[in-house]
Amino acid sequence: MSVTRCLYHTKYREIGRKIAIYRNIRGFSQEELADKIGISKSYLSKIEASNSDIAFSLDVLFSIADGLELEVAVFFQPINEENLLKNNLNWSEGNGKH
Repeated sequence: MSVTRCLYHTKYREIGRKIAIYRNIRGFSQEELADKIGISKSYLSKIEASNSDIAFSLDVLFSIADGLELEVAVFFQPINEENLLKNNLNWSEGNGKH
């Protein structure tokens, strides 16, 4: 049972890492995105932390996707040029404009 729990936390961490990457590409600070979607900055920080054991709801994940104007599916796909282009994103977008 603990192996399964560890596996899920690894998946949550990977999603959190992608949230941070897409947030930066979109040019949002943690505080700006948290305010936009109605969660605390500290909660978003915990979600994005690479060493966090926090589990978050699908409602929160959908809210984050909406706040970043992305489909929730991007958090389950590899981050590569093809997927960035498919979602109208590029690495140079992280310029503070949203």
